[in-house]
Amino acid sequence: MTFSIAGRCARTGMLGAIVTTSSIAVGSRCAFAAAGVGAALTQHTTDPRLGPLMLDQLRRGHTVEEAVGAAVGSTPRSDWRQLAIIDRNGRTACFRGASAKPERAEVHGRDCIALANIVRSEAVPAAMVKAFEADPQAHLALRLIDALAAGNAAGGEFKPLMSAGLMIAWREAFPYVDLRVDSDADPIGTLRRLWSEYEPVADMFVARAVHPDSVVGR
Repeated sequence: MTFSIAGRCARTGMLGAIVTTSSIAVGSRCAFAAAGVGAALTQHTTDPRLGPLMLDQLRRGHTVEEAVGAAVGSTPRSDWRQLAIIDRNGRTACFRGASAKPERAEVHGRDCIALANIVRSEAVPAAMVKAFEADPQAHLALRLIDALAAGNAAGGEFKPLMSAGLMIAWREAFPYVDLRVDSDADPIGTLRRLWSEYEPVADMFVARAVHPDSVVGR
């Protein structure tokens, strides 16, 4: 009952993840990103501890495969988990436990990896990857939102979607983008609208933190 994609912008070095589902607060539980490190997804009977654990493994110099392996080894019921990670160089890895319910799939793409479980079609992740790869020059946030919309158009969930979350990390220790939608009849559409409102001020909010003198009065 969740589909998601993690991706990298080769042009800017941004790393991010986006997710949607038919339960509340998916953005707080499933998508994680760290600047210069990677982005991670943990879903299907979600354990939110596993996303940060995988990213920490990358920080320590481990490969994406080793990072996923460490997460699998750390949880006593790994058969319930569906995991994915992308590193700063675009390398990807994933895991799906035997208890993950169909339809389910994972698809690796160029600078991205997409996951889905309990969806109408196993083609959902492939549709997300195709949409993400369509315009590498577009902003990473827009590419991720377009990918999520394509996954929904390819079948999406059996139940109405109600929450979505977008996380992007870039240069700083805090997120460049952290937008969440909950209890909404069109969470993907609302997330797109929120990004259109946030994009013009995103750099200013970073500057306020890092170079406050440059934005006095703004």
